[in-house]
Amino acid sequence: MIPIAKPMLGEEEAAAAHAAVLSGWVSQGPQVAAFEADFAAFVDAPHACAVSNCTTALHLALLGMGIGEGDEVITVSHSFIAGANAIRQCGAVPIFVDIEAGGYNIDPERVVQAITPKTRAILCVHQIGMPCDLTALQMIAQKRGLALIEDAACAVGSEIRMMGDWQRIGRAHGDVVCFSFHPRKVITTGEGGMLTTRHAALDAKFRLWRQHGMSVSDTQRHAASDVVFEDYPVPGYNYRMTDIQAAVGRVQLTRLPEIVARRRAIGDDYRELLAEVPGITLPQEPVWAKSNWQSFAVTLDAEVDQRDLMQTLLDEGVTTRRGVMCMHLEQAMRDVPRRHRLMQSETARDHTVLLPLYAQMTQSEVEQVAESLGRAMRSRTRHIRTEPLRLSVAS
Repeated sequence: MIPIAKPMLGEEEAAAAHAAVLSGWVSQGPQVAAFEADFAAFVDAPHACAVSNCTTALHLALLGMGIGEGDEVITVSHSFIAGANAIRQCGAVPIFVDIEAGGYNIDPERVVQAITPKTRAILCVHQIGMPCDLTALQMIAQKRGLALIEDAACAVGSEIRMMGDWQRIGRAHGDVVCFSFHPRKVITTGEGGMLTTRHAALDAKFRLWRQHGMSVSDTQRHAASDVVFEDYPVPGYNYRMTDIQAAVGRVQLTRLPEIVARRRAIGDDYRELLAEVPGITLPQEPVWAKSNWQSFAVTLDAEVDQRDLMQTLLDEGVTTRRGVMCMHLEQAMRDVPRRHRLMQSETARDHTVLLPLYAQMTQSEVEQVAESLGRAMRSRTRHIRTEPLRLSVAS
């Protein structure tokens, strides 16, 4: 069985976790601080703050931008439900807009149409690793005085060309960027998240809030030569990352360039192997974006039954996932106001299939996926090829 994803973990991560356990410091401590510094350097951000997961990162990002009761945050329905949950945790209202035609990211034109006097922020999602049009979103946010928060849960290692330079997602082109280190993502700490920002004052807030609002951190108190009593000037949360997780994350970060390079190579292989398969449309990168290919999504022609195709592939040993969920169709979001049509989002959910992709994937596995998909699609379409699908990639 070929899985949809597989974390790339090995003896180095195990040794790092082992060392953290034996150090006697397993909660948030020196390894977390080192991971933050390593991550900030990697994405070229002034500040990085580690937290327990990306959902808590989104919550703190929204709080940091002053989002509160009755405010509106423009975002997509076409994303994991954590984004809207975080907005609602702040007492704010998610306003869902559609994604762009031919892609999976927020449509800047729809953002402009959705702005009202209650709008306070834009929460964009770099969906399945493909960067959003940050140039357009930045201009909208600056012109309208809105916060711009990037949900980069899937986008560690992705790049975007801005002002003539290639820059990594996480440089905080908006106000705050939120990352996930869930096992489904490109690098993992088991669970975990990170916030990056250009604003020192925001970073200080995140660090205060993540540890119950405690004025003095554990590391500061333990390192002090005099007795220190902490106080709690503001309400806070337990959103800390552990040193065990951070130790693993530091090793994972060193692997990231290799992992992304391999994922991009697999994406290129898929595009070549599937180029002439009927009934599907392959994903494309805008000229200004480089995806980490956290997921490889193929769009099915309207007459192809998504579930039936996925079952056929599963029966052949190929695991897939359907297109990204639409939050507005879930019971938990039925009370969220629906002001805008979300046809592109619903079409993407119901007519997209995510193929297996992970750094350890062998060439034979890539070819098996392509062969199974090609065979399944040819049996479902009228446009049957007369020659066999080529299942080798030129070196």
